[in-house]
Formats: sequence, structure tokens, C-alpha cells
Amino acid sequence: MEAQKEALQRIISTLAHKNDEIQNFIETVNHTLKGVQANASSVIGELDEEFDGLYSILDEMKESMTTSIKQAEAHKTQELQNQLSQCSKSLENSEELLEFATRSLDIKDPEEFSKAARQIKDRVTMAPAFRLSLRPKVSDNMTHLMVDFSQERQMLQALKFLPVPRAPEIVLADCLVADNAVTISWQMPEEDNKIDHYVLEYRKTNFDGLPRVKDERCWETVDYIKGTEYTLSGLRFDSKYMNFRVRACNKAVAGDCSDPVTLETKALVFNLDGSSSHINLKVEDSYVEWDSTGGKGQENKIKGKENKGSGQITLLKNNTSGTPSPKRSSVSSRSPLIRGSRDRFTGESYTVLGDTAIESGQHYWEVKAQKDCKSYSVGVAYKNLGKFDQLGKTNTSWCIHINNWLQVTFAAKHNNKAKVLDAVVPDRIGVYCDFDGGQLSFYNVSSKQLLYTFKTKFTQPLLPGFMVWCGGLTVTTGLQVPTAVKTLQKSENGLSGSASSLTNVAQ
Repeated sequence: MEAQKEALQRIISTLAHKNDEIQNFIETVNHTLKGVQANASSVIGELDEEFDGLYSILDEMKESMTTSIKQAEAHKTQELQNQLSQCSKSLENSEELLEFATRSLDIKDPEEFSKAARQIKDRVTMAPAFRLSLRPKVSDNMTHLMVDFSQERQMLQALKFLPVPRAPEIVLADCLVADNAVTISWQMPEEDNKIDHYVLEYRKTNFDGLPRVKDERCWETVDYIKGTEYTLSGLRFDSKYMNFRVRACNKAVAGDCSDPVTLETKALVFNLDGSSSHINLKVEDSYVEWDSTGGKGQENKIKGKENKGSGQITLLKNNTSGTPSPKRSSVSSRSPLIRGSRDRFTGESYTVLGDTAIESGQHYWEVKAQKDCKSYSVGVAYKNLGKFDQLGKTNTSWCIHINNWLQVTFAAKHNNKAKVLDAVVPDRIGVYCDFDGGQLSFYNVSSKQLLYTFKTKFTQPLLPGFMVWCGGLTVTTGLQVPTAVKTLQKSENGLSGSASSLTNVAQ
């Protein structure tokens, strides 16, 4: 009976999974169908615009060429009319002279005849008819303004759709996810010398495998990529995966997208648990600050909300006066806020923990202190850290501690033991936790210098832990383990960075 139930349960699970795949495919097909209809209307509209533009150019050319013909006609007409006018006047003058000469032949008086003959000779010499060119100034030929459209007609008749570029292929073996950056590499299935550029599309997701249409973020694009590789840098890895796809574009059209790929981009993302932090640490939305008033007036605001903005949690400085260990009667009288069955830290434990437990894997986050922060600690602790316990003073917490109160001290602390660190206090501290490997390391983010490493065996889930007094911290999460840290871990595993006095098997 039990075996049959297990078999039936497996069948049900398989069917449910298959139904989910079919549903996702139906949504994809419907989305594609809408895209076909929308894109078809779009390209028809673009085709109309192209032909309207072509008609407009032809109309402009026709008008310009017609104007040229009319101007040539007007010029030739004017020249010929001027020549006709000159010829008419010359002819009229010549006929008048011819008539005078004819009449002179009938003169009988020799003296008058000689006088008339001399006048005729002088007038003939000056007659316009003898200076005229008896050839038209311009030709009636207009063939130089004729157009042969045979070549253009052939080109237009040969007009066809521009070949759509084929979809590129993303080369998974050449893709790289490291240092909060993703490098995507692709290639064309065959050489295409008409490719002008590529468009990369990406989006964050928490689903492995093929992209889903429903309940997914919109694609973001990077346009005009000239090469076949691109690196997205400065990302906050607050999702488990990212989808990528690429399309090729020529001068006029973009091709289909490549088959999408999904790359794992998981990193530790946590906020600070304001509901259990010390009453002197005020938590409001995306920041935490030292509050010398004990949080009066803020009780209704402190809810340990998740930061939905930049991905950083800031503990802002509020007061630089006071003593390192102020006692407050209001702490014990105030009703504790409970989150996950944890009371607020109290007494001298000015502590706030992360709200996400580390149970396996390798993780990394960074901490930046304000310049005049008097005292702070950065580390990890088990969930059962007592509300009166201080980081590094129990066998369930590990940290490095910086004290700027009277003189600067820099030490690694665990189980109420301290080891002074011979290093300059960095502006930014990187925390690397290898839960399975039993290592907790601290780095100078700027110089990549290893500050200290605890080597132990973690037997319970860990929470990032912070202590702050009269100052502030900024915690940056969603970071992958940097390549430099991975390299240093490999080379430093055999180094004496861990003090034997602080190394233990955590219980």
C-alpha cells in the first residue's frame, strides 16, 4: 500500500510538473501570437512610410526636373525671339534701302544720281542685314533634359525584403559570472558581413531553466554592441538567476533573439533585524543609528523592514558623546519586541543581527564604518546568542573589533579571547564566510589584504552580527565572493593567519 502511494505520488508530481511546463508554454505561445500581430502591423506601417518617402522623393525630383525643362524652354524661347526681332528690323531696313536704290536708277541728273549712289553705298555698308548671323542662336534639341529610368526601374523591380539576420548562439562555455558582473559571449551560426550591431537583453529571475512570461520582470536592453561579447558590471545579485538573450541587427532590421540562457547569480542578501536589536540602536527602513535616548518615540517605527531600495543598510551616527558602557534603567522596563522568538539585545550588548541565516555555502558582504565611529564589531554568531552577550565574548560568536575611544585598538575576538591585529584599520571591511569549509575571513576591501581568518567547524546556522556604539556602519549585501578573495583563500589556507588561541570547534 505504501509503495503504491509513493508511486502514485511520483506520478502526481510528474504530472504537476508537466502541467506547469505546458501552462508556461501556452503563456509563451499566446505572448508570441500577440507579438506577431503587433509586429506585423508595425512592419506594414514602416513599409507604408518607406514607400510614402519614396513617392515623396520621386515627386520632388519630378518637380525639380520639370522646372529645369521649363527654364531651358524659356531661355531658348527668349533667345530665338530676340533673334527674330533683330532679323525683322534688319529686313525692314534692307527692304527700305532696296526700294531707295531701285528709285535711284531712274534719276537722270548725273550729279543727283552720284549723290544718291553715295548714300546707298554708305547705307549698305552700315546696314544691319550684313552683320546678322543667319543661324539660330540656340537649338530646338531638348534631349539633354531627357531621363533614362531603365536602371532605376530594374532596381525598383528588384526591390525585396532585406534578409533578416539569423539568431546568434550564446556560448555558455565562454560566459562568466564573477565579481558581481556577468560576461556574455555569443557567435553567429554562419558568417554575416551585413551585421551592424547586437542587442543584449537580460532580466533577473528566481526560476531556473527557460524564461517564463507570467510573473517575470521586463527585459532590460543594452543596444549597439559592436563585438560578440559584453560584460554587465556593478550588479546587485539579489536574485538566484538571470536570463540572457541576444539579437543581431543590420542597417534596417533586427533578427530573432537567440535561445535564452539562464545563469546562476545567487548571492547572500540580508537586512538588519531591527525588531531584536538593542534599544539604543534605532532601525528605520533602510538604516540603523545609535540612539542615546534609547529609541523613545521610535517604538512604533522599528519593525525591521526590508530595504527595497539601493541594497545597503546604513547605521548613521547620532551622538559622539557618552561613555563606552552607559547603563539605562529604561532597558529592563521596556516590553521587548519579539521576532522569531528572540528578545531584544540589552545591557551592554549593543548588537544587531542579520535577518537571514547562513546554513551552507560561501558568502561575502562588506561593511563601512563612519570615520568617527567610537567602537564597532563585525562578525557572525549562532542564532542562540544571548541577549546580554557581546560579539566575540562567547564561544558562539566570532568578530573583529575596532575601538577608537581613547586609543585605536584592532583585534580579532572569539570566546572572550582577543588577538591584536598588526594592520591598519581599513575604510571598508570584507567578510568572507565559508560555512562548509569552516572559515571566517576578514579583508581590507581596497587593498585585498587578508586581515584575519578564524578556522573552526560551524555546527549551527550563522547570522551576520554587528555591534556599534557612538557611530555608524553601512552594510552592503548581494555581493558575490570576489575573485581576489577566492584566490587568497586558496593560497592562505595554509597560512598562520588564524591564531591557535582563537581556533576551536564550535559547539
